[in-house]
Amino acid sequence: MRKFSIEDDMKAKLIKLSKRDKVTYEALMRKIDEILSCEDVNHYKNLKKPLQGLKRVHVKGPFVMTFKYLESNDKVVFYDFDHHDKIYLNAPNQ
Repeated sequence: MRKFSIEDDMKAKLIKLSKRDKVTYEALMRKIDEILSCEDVNHYKNLKKPLQGLKRVHVKGPFVMTFKYLESNDKVVFYDFDHHDKIYLNAPNQ
């Protein structure tokens, strides 16, 4: 299993989600476990500008989780989880 970290914004969303929607929370936790135990993380979809460098995975329908795989450290950093429209709208402009 790989090392991982979760950004502060996503930690806050996970706490809220665990209280409000247990089914989605469980689906998200299963997906995180799947990513960490998967042999090749590079098969997940790479995102384009302005989210280049990140990967995404769909969780329970229209929800998307973004993450980055740091190959040199064999570490996964989870950045955000939200509805796919909001993820792409709130992307930082670079």
